[in-house]
Amino acid sequence: MVSLIFLGACNIIYSQSAVSGIIYSDDNGNGVRDTEEKGIPRVSVTDGVHVVQTDRKGHYELPVSEDMIIAVIKPSGFSLPVNANNLPQFYYIHKPMGSPTLKFEGVKPTGSLPESVDFGLKPAEEKDEFTTLIFGDPQPYTREELAYFEAGVVAEVEGIQDVIFGLSLGDLVGNDLELFEPYIGVMKKAGIPWFNLMGNHDMNFDAETDNLSDETYESHFGPANYAYNYGKVHFIVLDDILYPDPRDQKGYWGGFRPDQLQFIEEDLKYVSKDHLIVLAFHIPLSEPEGDSFRDKDREKLFRLLKDFPHTLSLSAHTHIQRQDYMDASSGWLRKEPHHHFNVGTTSGDWYSGLLNDQGIPVSTMRDGTPKGYVFMKFRGNQYEFDYKVAGEPEAYQIKVFAPKVIEQGRRSKSGLYANFFVGREGDKVSYRVDGGNWQDMDYVVAPDPSFVATNLERDTSEILLPGRRASDAIDCKHLWRGELPFKLSIGTHKIEIRAVDMFGKEHHAVTEYRIAKSKI
Repeated sequence: MVSLIFLGACNIIYSQSAVSGIIYSDDNGNGVRDTEEKGIPRVSVTDGVHVVQTDRKGHYELPVSEDMIIAVIKPSGFSLPVNANNLPQFYYIHKPMGSPTLKFEGVKPTGSLPESVDFGLKPAEEKDEFTTLIFGDPQPYTREELAYFEAGVVAEVEGIQDVIFGLSLGDLVGNDLELFEPYIGVMKKAGIPWFNLMGNHDMNFDAETDNLSDETYESHFGPANYAYNYGKVHFIVLDDILYPDPRDQKGYWGGFRPDQLQFIEEDLKYVSKDHLIVLAFHIPLSEPEGDSFRDKDREKLFRLLKDFPHTLSLSAHTHIQRQDYMDASSGWLRKEPHHHFNVGTTSGDWYSGLLNDQGIPVSTMRDGTPKGYVFMKFRGNQYEFDYKVAGEPEAYQIKVFAPKVIEQGRRSKSGLYANFFVGREGDKVSYRVDGGNWQDMDYVVAPDPSFVATNLERDTSEILLPGRRASDAIDCKHLWRGELPFKLSIGTHKIEIRAVDMFGKEHHAVTEYRIAKSKI
């Protein structure tokens, strides 16, 4: 499939040093610039490096290269057209010779530029309060796994109401780029405009340079670096994968090329300082446990953001969930720390684990976070979010681990644990037993014992259990521990957990344990 999104062009010309066109108000939404439809002033347009704004008549001009994608940066108050698959149409690909020969086909030759590359935007009422959907790593390696994704996740949001658009945070597929087309067909069912970004498993691995590693991605989804506005939020979507790794020309590394940083710098020149800047990419900006991101690129990005008091960044990639708050030690240049949300994935632990009642792998992630997705809610330049566990009620936000039975009068060393999926160090998590006084739980960094127990169940089973063994547990960064009272009466006792998230919302969970008399 070749994505050549061209809205209103005429008279091919064969040699020029600039590309120009009109961004116009497509008042009737027919995709054609009618005589009475006027150009829109002060709209940003980019070639992925330079960013210019339209003049008072909606006219723009950019320099020409032989490998470029012209894209409009949607302004607030206008909507982008979408194609039959609900993919936003905001770009025009110019590759006269097409993509180089690669294992997976890229862009076919586009020929010479049209005389005018125009984009129509339909006027739309945009409220400052709106909700979006965020998916991390669908990452199916096979058609079977794509079916798990469809039935276990997409079916839950099919035809969803009151959600403006969705965004997948990379690893749309797992190395087999022929799965892009069926992935698009699955995501169409959500019924809302769906943006995408590139992950390390969406690349052309046979590309010799980083700027050519997205050729097949471009042919299906358009530019790997782009931006758009909605309400008082400015979204910047980026490919943050350096491939091949510049350190040894093997594998990949997180970071940005100079042209990408130039794009961000030029884009932000036209964004109001009181707007929220939301950056979305695949690899997290920093992982304390490793060297996954080039420090100098993160520091350059933070310098570009230093004058913007409202920022948020989103990533996936790790197949865990974590809230990071970056300060001066990470190169952040403002007093208030920068919030980076490393979002849990829709594929969970790569479609592993026991099968549920639908025959779909449970696929809990290595830190004990169940697979799921995020409802990101914006109000002006403020935000909050809810994590939705796939296949569970919205209220399921805490996984509780407690011993089933303990001996009366003898302390249990196993403890009570609460895995608060959106939690972070400093959140208040407390518990009480049988309606007694609330007690604070202690924040701990340790493997989730519930997840450890599921792997032990498989490892010690004398029969072959369905599904594939999950990955080994890693330390969870949203885990709390408490001590269970052991001097209570013999019988069953109720445990209540209460957690308050970073936005002040309360979440609850309930379980029980039994106290029994020793038989010794």
